[in-house]
Amino acid sequence: MGRVGGDKRDPLDYIPRVPDTSSMPVMVFTTPRKLPDVDSLSGRVAVVDIAFTADGMGTPFEEMTGPFIARLGSRLAAWVDHHDHERHRDFAADPRFVLSTKAQHGACPEMVTPAVVAAAGPVDTIVAHNDLDGLYAAAKWILGGEEPYPGADDDARAVDTRLGAPGPTGELIDKALRARFRDEPLKHRVVRFLVGGLRDKEHRAVIREAAAQFDRMADEARRLAGFYERRGRAVYVDAQRLARCPYDKTLLLLEGQGQAEVAIVRDSGTIAAAAAFDSGIDFIRLLGLGGGMPTRVSLKEARLAELLGKLNE
Repeated sequence: MGRVGGDKRDPLDYIPRVPDTSSMPVMVFTTPRKLPDVDSLSGRVAVVDIAFTADGMGTPFEEMTGPFIARLGSRLAAWVDHHDHERHRDFAADPRFVLSTKAQHGACPEMVTPAVVAAAGPVDTIVAHNDLDGLYAAAKWILGGEEPYPGADDDARAVDTRLGAPGPTGELIDKALRARFRDEPLKHRVVRFLVGGLRDKEHRAVIREAAAQFDRMADEARRLAGFYERRGRAVYVDAQRLARCPYDKTLLLLEGQGQAEVAIVRDSGTIAAAAAFDSGIDFIRLLGLGGGMPTRVSLKEARLAELLGKLNE
């Protein structure tokens, strides 16, 4: 899918209406399997781009997502997400839950509309996934459901699906976040940069510095891609053994998808498997995982033989 509209200009050319950010909600960035302590969250809470956990992914819904929702209770103002999960149907009658599949919405920000934000009412805390998709969704929420710049939704979709190319702003922020994916202050900078109309020079400089680091990680990913081994419909590389320095796993998986239908990377005791967004491959169904992203999963390395066996049946 190519970009529809989108900003083709330098990221700094666009000067939008800038809201009053003095009373911005508290932002908490996390992952589905590491949800924050409910008692640490202030007031009413909006959750964006956080998938429901699933049994097959190692963290059952009943042990993570379910208790989190129950403990928030009436303080949960909205939950907006686009990751497939069999338990979505349990919340179909609750208007606070705006849930879809990845096929319906390639990225979460496009689901954060003015109507969704207005229906939720004022919130004190936003809990967002700690990737570009989640950060853009958080920024859009703060802006009342409006894009922080023209084409921001398209950028988020291009980055999250890896179909098409993001514009200059999306590419800059994507590189920065991939280079420093554990950098919590950077994530806060990115949201404030977006909400502030891309005009803060200090935020811009830090984001650009981080983006420059990505190029070195990309070089290592491309080197590792030369070690992919054919495994039927898939190619496999043991990055844990072969990596010389930090590398970008997403790029390494994309390089592998250029060689086979499925790319598999081993690192840190896990395997990451990925297929093209429009490939028709569904790891969730294939492996009985219950929920997540159909075309990209992370599994314990002990399941490698199972994955390859089912792919090559």
